[in-house]
Amino acid sequence: MTEKRVKAAVLLIGDELLSGRTQDVNLQTIAKFMAPLGVQIAEARVVADVPDEIVAAVNELRGKYDYVFTTGGIGPTHDDKTADAIAAAFGVGIDVHPEARAILEAHYKGPGNLNEARLRMARVPIGGDLVPNPVSKAPGFQMENVFVMAGVPSIMRGMLEGVGPRLKGGAVVRSRAVRGKSVREGDIAKGLEALENATNGAVTFGSYPWFGPEGYGLHLVARSADPAALDKAGDDLNALIRACGAEPEEVTELDPPRN
Repeated sequence: MTEKRVKAAVLLIGDELLSGRTQDVNLQTIAKFMAPLGVQIAEARVVADVPDEIVAAVNELRGKYDYVFTTGGIGPTHDDKTADAIAAAFGVGIDVHPEARAILEAHYKGPGNLNEARLRMARVPIGGDLVPNPVSKAPGFQMENVFVMAGVPSIMRGMLEGVGPRLKGGAVVRSRAVRGKSVREGDIAKGLEALENATNGAVTFGSYPWFGPEGYGLHLVARSADPAALDKAGDDLNALIRACGAEPEEVTELDPPRN
């Protein structure tokens, strides 16, 4: 029996991402963390700090995928609107979570240190379960299949360690990548399409051109949850490169960058 594919979406929340002031790295971190667990990132979106837009995106994505991972908007300032938006998406209220408050009280020791702004980080939608934050202590939270995490990359990465054990993964998709120097996409386009068509969906293929001081070429990548099909696909990619008069080179990148 074929193992189920478990798919997820990433929702990146923040005006700073859309303005270009902040470059996102969380999507890549989440995708790499989830892949070995058998959770495939099938979609990613970026939305502004606008509650209605967050609500609409969360409700669409949580109904479409097995899991949704959000990042950003759960800090202490007025522009951190994610927690309230998640509560609205689930149709529940929001309040200070006693366990989250205790965590922050222990972290911000001393009278007056846990001020009103910092206490905002203890507000969790009713029914939410905390996601530990080993870096800065203010927790994220889980609402059904939605996991809400911080936007700061180091904090988000720490939160993932608490998310992982809660997930039920499926088939693990692996990849093989082959590099061909001085090979153009036009040289392999028909052959690559024929390879994918012959697998009836068991393998997907991608082509990624590169350019640099040493010349040009491309990486060809095969992805599959079927180890035997993936091995054959890797051999077929090597043959495709050789048919263009180049010597294929195995590479380890999951998705070689365009450069």
